[in-house]
Amino acid sequence: MENSFIRTFSNNRNKLLGLFSLIFVFVSLIVGVFVGAVSVTVPDIIKIIIGKVTGLSLFQGEASTEMIIWEIRFSRVMLAFFVGAALSLAGAAFQGLLQNPLADPYTIGVSSGASLGAVIIIFLGLQIPFLGDFTLPVVAITTGMFTLLIVLSLTQFASGRLTNETIILAGIILSSFISAFVSLIIALTPKEDISQILYWIMGSVSMRGWGHVKLMIPFFVLGTLIILLHYRELNTMALGEQSARFSGMDVKKKKALILVGAAILTGGAVAVSGPIGFVGLVIPHLVRLLTGANHRVVLPFSMLIGGGYLVLADLLARTIISPKELPIGVVTALIGSPIFAALLIKNRLKKRGEL
Repeated sequence: MENSFIRTFSNNRNKLLGLFSLIFVFVSLIVGVFVGAVSVTVPDIIKIIIGKVTGLSLFQGEASTEMIIWEIRFSRVMLAFFVGAALSLAGAAFQGLLQNPLADPYTIGVSSGASLGAVIIIFLGLQIPFLGDFTLPVVAITTGMFTLLIVLSLTQFASGRLTNETIILAGIILSSFISAFVSLIIALTPKEDISQILYWIMGSVSMRGWGHVKLMIPFFVLGTLIILLHYRELNTMALGEQSARFSGMDVKKKKALILVGAAILTGGAVAVSGPIGFVGLVIPHLVRLLTGANHRVVLPFSMLIGGGYLVLADLLARTIISPKELPIGVVTALIGSPIFAALLIKNRLKKRGEL
């Protein structure tokens, strides 16, 4: 009787949270498109978007208004949503896999590794012939995964096994080293090109378009499918690797697949927006507080809420000092840094038995 009540309560709570997540995403997208120098009513925004998607002529206003909404605002909002969703989903996967709320693409070093690959491509102006426009994301994903391998190797070498705390520490150390290397590249960059790299490093979705969204989508879909299809494995590994092995799971193979999926999401996001910190740290942690530890719920909710969150963070970045604009990475860092510090202190106190 009691178990049945708990199960019913949990299901109803998750349904409500699911409804809230969808409403939150819809409202954030509409608000993100609505706010701007040119005023357009919400019904007209909806008409323009539906008209563009379906090919129908629903909006009877000026062509310039239609272009502003579709080509500039909506493309930017969608890019922010995909980047936020990708980073949050990757963060949820890292946290679930390592059983550590401090794990995310930023602290593990994957984001820094992907950034290094992207900065090298921008600095050298390279384009691999058979990859074309996909050169930047493919290189970013590759360097991100390579960084992850180095972090895991350092952890194995330092402690003899892949302990979660050592992985976080190795990720932060390697991120610092990569940041120094990126600074060296910036120092060698001609003055006229420095602003481009610096603005990209701070993270931004401005001055992008549908080309960047289309570039992001294949990596987003692939990484999302890999991680969402492994929610059972993440739940099993939450009980410990030994329990997972006893259940018959190939732990190494499943771990590798989940890490690859998270690296694909991170690399794709970094390639189109630059490194944006703390999204993959804050959102999955908040979702777990609301839903519990079941990854069947945590993963999709993290994806939806993370996407909506970054849309609103971008809105804040472009309006708080209007007409000037802040890089979105600055806003997420200002919000995420205090939360990261609080999590760090909470974790330390828990280990000492003070909480």
